[in-house]
Amino acid sequence: MPVDSRRSPFPVVLVGLSILALATMAGGRSGQPAPAGATGRTDAPGSDARPVAALRPTTDTPAIASAFDPTNIVLGLSLVKSGFTDPVLVTNAGDGSNRLFVVEQAGLIRVISGGTLLATPMLDLRGAITSGGERGLLGLAFDPLFPAFPYIYVNFTDGNGNTAISRYTIGSNPNVAVRSSGVRILTIGQPYANHNGGNLAFGPDGFLYVGMGDGGSGGDPQNRAQNITSLLGKMLRFDVHHGTRTTHYVIPSSNPYVGKLGNDLIWSRGLRNPWRWSFDRLTGQLWIGDVGQDRWEEVDRSNKVGSTPAGRAANYGWAVMEGRACFKPMTGCSTAGKQMPLVVYGHAVTGTDNCSITGGFSYRGTASPVLTGGYLFGDFCSGRIWIVSIGAATPATPTLLRDATASPEMTISSFGEDEAGELYVVDRGGGAVYRMDGTPKP
Repeated sequence: MPVDSRRSPFPVVLVGLSILALATMAGGRSGQPAPAGATGRTDAPGSDARPVAALRPTTDTPAIASAFDPTNIVLGLSLVKSGFTDPVLVTNAGDGSNRLFVVEQAGLIRVISGGTLLATPMLDLRGAITSGGERGLLGLAFDPLFPAFPYIYVNFTDGNGNTAISRYTIGSNPNVAVRSSGVRILTIGQPYANHNGGNLAFGPDGFLYVGMGDGGSGGDPQNRAQNITSLLGKMLRFDVHHGTRTTHYVIPSSNPYVGKLGNDLIWSRGLRNPWRWSFDRLTGQLWIGDVGQDRWEEVDRSNKVGSTPAGRAANYGWAVMEGRACFKPMTGCSTAGKQMPLVVYGHAVTGTDNCSITGGFSYRGTASPVLTGGYLFGDFCSGRIWIVSIGAATPATPTLLRDATASPEMTISSFGEDEAGELYVVDRGGGAVYRMDGTPKP
């Protein structure tokens, strides 16, 4: 999440890490050791078994509203629910129930059903995780075949301060997960308390993706984001619908380092702290909000290439670059083989400074046609919200929809989608979730 001693809460980014592939679980039964994968071994030789739940985008090219005009949008917020404690995520189950699920950093998953906030949480991991600063319960994803596959996947900081990816099963009550059903899928060692990433989501291919920060500290001192044998500073990709004798997942043979030097789990690299990222549910584009060091925040956009999912083998540049600027070294850095961000914005501005990007979503709802064709994102500290065309050429300049002076004042920890594709924003400081709607300017 975006918290930094230098700035504010969550998306920070710093350095470090050693890869652990343990398999113990917070409050559940233990799993099996995960392969280190440093030599590129695959757990599914010669195959790329498709999860039964593969969700495929409908087109290879960005679908943009012909009349999309970001300068003609008035963004409105309407309160959905308040009273949360340090909320960091809102999402949906994709099961037709139209419920919303709000993740609280300390370890709770709260359920909003029919407009009512249920008293009993879906899951309570308090006491089994480490929370505070940038640690805690940071991510939630529902199985793509939910509820036929009644599983939720969570990303949290375990009692040792490491990143844990675990699965829980929903019981007879559709609003409650069975705490004792927990299975640890993957454990990744964290050398510092910050830059944990935290987001996880199923891609259009049905595989589970996990965004990892560079391990913390500052400036990626061990250069882990560019190190292809480290899981830190990476996007990871694996199949949780299949397993081996020793793991609760298999590695798709199409991952870029399978059969060559590099960790098989890695999908892309060069990330500092990907605090919130998403797939466009229509085009399959991958959008990443990657938190910068001291100067620049960035939006990374990757497109599908034919049938190849977005982001394969991409190098987003950190820590050689921060945004489009050289970082290590400060001058004369090489951009060869690196994907430049679509959007960058600075910290020092007139009025309230920015500090940490919170990635958002492409709008795919129907209630606000003026937003169709745009990707919305914000800044954690200033509360600003911008929009940029999903088909914009790089580099692109976003349009400001909400300034820091707008009411209510917000610390934006996340954006989210409901089942219909309508968008929401989470105010961590105010403990609230708002729905976002766009109307044409009068």
